[in-house]
Amino acid sequence: MADPLQATLKIGASGLEAQSRRLRIVSENLANSQSTGRTPGAAPYTRKTISFETQLDEMTGANLVRADHVELHRSPYRIEHNPGHPAADANGYVKLPNVDVLVEVADLREANRSYEANLQVIKQARDMITMTIDMLRST
Repeated sequence: MADPLQATLKIGASGLEAQSRRLRIVSENLANSQSTGRTPGAAPYTRKTISFETQLDEMTGANLVRADHVELHRSPYRIEHNPGHPAADANGYVKLPNVDVLVEVADLREANRSYEANLQVIKQARDMITMTIDMLRST
């Protein structure tokens, strides 16, 4: 049978890695929320989303989380009339990214809280391992 504390550490570590990747994707979306195409009528930056899946760790029997893949979001681009913009089409319309800053900030906060929760799980498991070792030494 696998060590439950070892399994807990692996679960927490997989959560940290997945949420770290999610934070990078959301940060990229926020950084490009105003990135238009470079030529008239060109497509702007497209919002990215990340999906997760569970993966069984054969050594510990624990279900780990992993970032599965990054996809481009299918929502339509925002359109703005700005004839003087370098990316404006023949009618003066500019395509803006399909990034909603409010949604991204909410996603950023959620990912950050999930990251912190996984970090806390790892700290608690480490503390329990240390306490167990200390108890074994004192006997």
